[in-house]
Amino acid sequence: MNILLIGSGGREHALAWKLAQSRLLAGDGDQFYAAPGNPGIAEHAECVALDAGDHAAVLEFCSAKAIGLVAVGPEAPLVNGLGDALRNAGIPVFGPNQGPAQLEGSKGFTKDLCERAGIPTAGYVRTTSLDEAITALDRFSPPYVLKADGLAAGKGVVLPETREEAEAALEDMFGGRFGAAGAEVVIEEFMVGEEASFFALTDGTAILPLGSAQDHKRVGEGDTGPNTGGMGAYSPAPVLTAALQQDVMDRIITPTVDALRAEGTPYSGVLFAGLMLTDKGPKLIEYNARFGDPECQVLMMRLEEDLGELMLACAEGKLSEYSAANLSSETALTVVMAANGYPGTPEKGGAIQLGSAETSSAKVFHAGTKIEGEQLRANGGRVLNVTAMGANVTQAQTAAYAAVDAITFPTGFCRRDIGWREVERESPA
Repeated sequence: MNILLIGSGGREHALAWKLAQSRLLAGDGDQFYAAPGNPGIAEHAECVALDAGDHAAVLEFCSAKAIGLVAVGPEAPLVNGLGDALRNAGIPVFGPNQGPAQLEGSKGFTKDLCERAGIPTAGYVRTTSLDEAITALDRFSPPYVLKADGLAAGKGVVLPETREEAEAALEDMFGGRFGAAGAEVVIEEFMVGEEASFFALTDGTAILPLGSAQDHKRVGEGDTGPNTGGMGAYSPAPVLTAALQQDVMDRIITPTVDALRAEGTPYSGVLFAGLMLTDKGPKLIEYNARFGDPECQVLMMRLEEDLGELMLACAEGKLSEYSAANLSSETALTVVMAANGYPGTPEKGGAIQLGSAETSSAKVFHAGTKIEGEQLRANGGRVLNVTAMGANVTQAQTAAYAAVDAITFPTGFCRRDIGWREVERESPA
């Protein structure tokens, strides 16, 4: 089978690495393409210059190359309707249509669905103007949670500590800080607890739990500083116990899939639930309509199933043929190496030497990289995802930082405490 992967980041490199191992690509003449890809993805797939926003061009490419499966990595093409275009042309696609992709495309859409379906989440108000938002603050206590309604690359959440800071943030948001994504702002109740992520695959009817992870959003150690797209992650997240995962399936994931199907917009692909583990049980923070980045990297390191076949089962409505998705019992941990200046303006062009970072238990996934001549260089904010396996979080952390230390990247930096909460829990009293 010929497969096309859409995307160019660290998540897509992890997907490409795993897809390249699929039996779907084992036949003579089977071709694997990625658009646009990156230097790491190029080790596994033929990278092609194809604009995912140009649906006609994507369909033409799929027809010319007899593509049997399209795997969409990032959220923007899904929210913009690429899944609809492919399905309407009879091409199997992993990822939801535009309607259900609004789970990520609109915070307000998701909150309203939670209210209709009785899914536990924070109290909220949707606002469409600065005056309306400032008035709505009266319904909440500090600290405040302000979210741009639309896609903002994981950076559209502001957590002001005071009323004054909240009003200033709202002026900033409605003033264009997040562009069109901030034309509507959702104000939410601040939830107390520990965050974790849970992933499930679905074809719109059948649902297959995939696994848990814990991300580190803040740029600084000890979870300080501004939010980023993610500075590291590990999987599984022991804090999300088997009992809690069942609770998440019963009260959050399944009601979501059932509600969307009942409303005529069935969801197909991966559901990524960001959760707050409160004293009243797990509550939904938000949904993403694709794999997390960098959570995907640790999930792919642990996945022992054929990713291509799982994706195709989702695309063709055959996920009920699987009773479980097997993952390694070991822990995977990834450390993001970012360019200086991130999450502001990153310093691009810095030279990178990977050295001996990759071993039998460590893998370096490329995110924002490019090749100039024979030199690997930084070409984005988050540049590398250095990922390793271990018997527990402590061992995986040690292996990951050993790989980080083998890399020469003078204009880059990373957090040195990824997995710190669980390392503390694993330490002897």
